[in-house]
Amino acid sequence: MFDLNAYLLGGYALLLSACLIWLLSVIKKDVSIVDSFWAVMFVVVFVVYFINVSEMGSRGLVAGVLLLAWATRLSGYITWRNWGEGEDRRYQDIRRKYSPHFWLKSLFIIFIFQGILAWIVSMPLIAIITGSTAITSLDHIAILVIGFGIIYESIADWQLHKFKSQPSNHGKVMDKGVWRFSRHPNYFGEFCVWWGFYLMAVASGGWWSIISPLVMSFLLMRFSGVALLESDIVTRRPKYAEYIRSTNAFFPGLRRQAFTKGESI
Repeated sequence: MFDLNAYLLGGYALLLSACLIWLLSVIKKDVSIVDSFWAVMFVVVFVVYFINVSEMGSRGLVAGVLLLAWATRLSGYITWRNWGEGEDRRYQDIRRKYSPHFWLKSLFIIFIFQGILAWIVSMPLIAIITGSTAITSLDHIAILVIGFGIIYESIADWQLHKFKSQPSNHGKVMDKGVWRFSRHPNYFGEFCVWWGFYLMAVASGGWWSIISPLVMSFLLMRFSGVALLESDIVTRRPKYAEYIRSTNAFFPGLRRQAFTKGESI
């Protein structure tokens, strides 16, 4: 059962959250803080959904625990990684592109935009909360997929951090561990998380929330994820071209034979 009233209230909560985060970004002169709050938005909207539905079964409780685990890890990691680093290079490029008065424009092109995206992606959550069917084997599969996604992206982030923390690796390309099987294993983990939540929504009758994982997949592969990060990376790190030729972009797979022998990437 789809509760339109709860879903609309969730949208209003996300709009307010986006405005508050924007105000903080104006004070700090750093819009990249939105990355730290992205996962938090889903916790906010989940709480709003929970408060405004008549009752929530065990499926909703399990989903809430998994969502909190995902959001805590992702938000905590991004905040820790960016602490004291200043505004991210990607957002500096956007700032230059939309100046003057970027401080005002950023409210719409970054914060409200991300709030709307979070609202769309959150559709499986309200389907899960309002579903009244008993937990099925599909729920167990969904839990495994979500858990795998959280663990996989955690491993990817940890391995990349260890690699970057070694001065001798400056300018090199990380192609070890899970990064050997795809160029963006952290994004693949995120992909698994949201397809897992969709499977849980399907188990509760929310097949119509398919737009959520489709939008998330598009963002990860074609918009703000792989496509954006790799738009100019070869210019900055020429050896990355070899990594592209030998390694899958998104879905993990066996390494293709390198085109250039004897050159470490």
